[in-house]
Amino acid sequence: MENTYETMNGILSAQKKHFIKEGAPSIDLRVDRLNRLKALIMDNRYDFVEALNSDYGNRSKNASLMTDAYTIVPEIDNAIKNIKKWTKVDKRSSNFPMGLLGAKSYVSYEPLGTVGMISPWNFPVNLGFGPLAAIFAAGNQVMHKPSELSPLSAALMKDLCDKAFDETEFATFLGGPEVGSSFTKLHFDHLLYTGSGEVAKHVMQSAAQNLVPVTLELGGKSPVVIGNSADMKVSAKRIMFGKTMNAGQICLAPDYVLVHKHKKDEFISEVENTVKEFYPSIKDNEDYTSIINERHFDRINSLITDAKEKGAHINQINPSNEDFSQQEFYKIPPTVITNTTEDMNVMHEEIFGPVLPVVTYENINEALALINSKDRPLGLYYFGSNKDEEANILNNTSSGGVTINNVVGHIQQKDLPFGGVGPSGIGRYHSYDGFKNFSNQRAVFKDIGFKFDKLFEAIRPPYKGSIEKVLKSLLK
Repeated sequence: MENTYETMNGILSAQKKHFIKEGAPSIDLRVDRLNRLKALIMDNRYDFVEALNSDYGNRSKNASLMTDAYTIVPEIDNAIKNIKKWTKVDKRSSNFPMGLLGAKSYVSYEPLGTVGMISPWNFPVNLGFGPLAAIFAAGNQVMHKPSELSPLSAALMKDLCDKAFDETEFATFLGGPEVGSSFTKLHFDHLLYTGSGEVAKHVMQSAAQNLVPVTLELGGKSPVVIGNSADMKVSAKRIMFGKTMNAGQICLAPDYVLVHKHKKDEFISEVENTVKEFYPSIKDNEDYTSIINERHFDRINSLITDAKEKGAHINQINPSNEDFSQQEFYKIPPTVITNTTEDMNVMHEEIFGPVLPVVTYENINEALALINSKDRPLGLYYFGSNKDEEANILNNTSSGGVTINNVVGHIQQKDLPFGGVGPSGIGRYHSYDGFKNFSNQRAVFKDIGFKFDKLFEAIRPPYKGSIEKVLKSLLK
């Protein structure tokens, strides 16, 4: 069936009618949906791994098992474990003196209805299914548009979800930019988009036509600050694990490193040692992932070329001295760029590949000034044991999240919210914060009983002079 606007809108209407007829789903039904999702992921994990490998040409199967199967399960389990607690009404205080006379205030968490979800190609299963933990826990239905750049993974997701869920619970739509454009025009109750900032502008503009609230999970240039107190060998291993996983095609990948000028050579040496340890060879190494397609391959290489032409030093780490001019897949070896200047594209664009600019500083405040000269990033990373330095960085920068003495780690914590700030994103999901994000937080006030109605006469007309004395008394 062709995924036209009319087709998708028809399914959205069916979901909305079902919601009105059946009402908010019970806790048992929500848990059942979460259990079905968990079983779908784990029962088909090897099929997902194969599909991802085919979509990329070569994608580390071990890494895929970790990122697009096992790391989703704790999020689902956390929702199942806590759903009864999350859905309880949140009691609040009532204004004086009404609270003393029996007035009640509370917040109830209602499902929004149908949540539209557009997920990306870099972690299709994780970023397609991970948000469902919070969305399903909140009692919502879902319509999903996966990325066309990972077509086999998207088709497998649709096939499995169509079997596991009724269309009124979860519906998947395949297609390219035209389908995506129509999808964003639908009158959802909420729209979650994960992807690039440039596309997000169009998504947000389109959603605004129907006043559909959005959650945008974007990216940006996530910086790493290495303090002089850091263990360089350990820091290099942790940074390069995050930078080379999925060949750096991660929204939270460390984008550039700031290190003291006297520590630069030591850090780069440890980076080289790490790459040699992780990937003795690269070209035919199944654990080293390809760039998703030729367009992105050319884009990343153009960043390297631009930097080189403008005076940067390019250090391609190629342990086996392999020839990458002729290759079956779109692989780019880990590449360190030094002697950078601010006119280089690599210092402005999100890299989304295994390329790491290394910038030196003399004083930590220089590092903070560079970070603060750019858009606020999705992640920020600090390596070191100096508590004052750590506090200085945390207190004088802003980012969606922070990991200290590692990279990417905060997104893996099942009870921490995940999201950006400003250009790196809007809204949060994961755990209780995600549950609230995809719920209508309905304020409810039950006033005092009828027998106390005379108390309102002091603030109702006809007024006898000023009521300021009464108003002041209510402020006590």
